[in-house]
Amino acid sequence: MKRFFGITAVSLLVGIAPATSRSVPGPLYQVHAIQYATLAGFPANALVLGADSTRKLDLSMMVWLLQGEGHTILVDAGFYRDEFLKAWKVGGFSKPSEAVARFGVAPEQVTDVVISHMHWDHADGADLFPRAKIWVQRAEYQFYKDPKNQQRTGVFPVDVAMFEKFEREGRLELIDGDSQRVARGVFVYTGGRHTHESEYVSVYTKTGQTIIASDNVYLYENLERHRPIAATWDTVSNLGAQDRMRRLAADPRLIVPGHDPAVFTRFKTVKPGVALIE
Repeated sequence: MKRFFGITAVSLLVGIAPATSRSVPGPLYQVHAIQYATLAGFPANALVLGADSTRKLDLSMMVWLLQGEGHTILVDAGFYRDEFLKAWKVGGFSKPSEAVARFGVAPEQVTDVVISHMHWDHADGADLFPRAKIWVQRAEYQFYKDPKNQQRTGVFPVDVAMFEKFEREGRLELIDGDSQRVARGVFVYTGGRHTHESEYVSVYTKTGQTIIASDNVYLYENLERHRPIAATWDTVSNLGAQDRMRRLAADPRLIVPGHDPAVFTRFKTVKPGVALIE
């Protein structure tokens, strides 16, 4: 298994409250998945607990754009720094900000970036969006500010320093726990336990409540086989989060996993590397 700065692939990609019903009228947001890179030949057993270790998968690296209600919200920010590009076999790469701009949204137009967790491949690009508020779970941020909690976790000092800069600038919005509102029609939930306090996002669209699972669910295979992700602090909580996502989503197909290329075949492709989630 490939190592990155002394870390295995599994360790890098490493409390359920009752489901809640939100009464929000009308279609509020349009949601797009935007691919900015791929990772080739990733071992299946680093993604799905108990999967065949010889099976390899290509992963989609994506961010999710939520537009509506006066907000342009990005869920996760991808990565772009050279140290990460050099360490991984990255294909079709463009900076997440450039991928979003090709869709027609300038980086300066992004109002909010919701970080599902502080791993390098989801948090590193947050500073590419200079006017956005950056949202992250308070417990996640405070845990990884401690250097000893960064060791062999996939969270790196360069990104923690970036978040500390956001805090000094007054751009960091710390979320206190489960079932919290980011904007009208957009909520975050904890429980996936991919990292210390990873979160996932629900958003209201014309189809109903949609779940952006990010790395709390890597692949459709996790959902369809009801298998936890391989890199979780707690397999029971991870499966519990999957079950809760099913209760929250208007339809199970509206649970969008974090790295599955099938997102771009299961949903309508509106531009190369861009799928409309509906």
